[in-house]
Amino acid sequence: MIFRLVLALLVAAALLCFAVYVGTKQPVWKRRGVLLLRWTVMAGLAFFALLIVERVLLIL
Repeated sequence: MIFRLVLALLVAAALLCFAVYVGTKQPVWKRRGVLLLRWTVMAGLAFFALLIVERVLLIL
């Protein structure tokens, strides 16, 4: 539950950064948005890896 909230907040923050970039055309906001999006993808991959590990441990 907490993990989903963190992922949702990261996505929202990235979208907000991209919206500010579109409004201001300052490249720093684009870089921040890409950085947040990158962390979001890594967190999502970690989440699914954890789910797979749990399933494998249940089988063993």
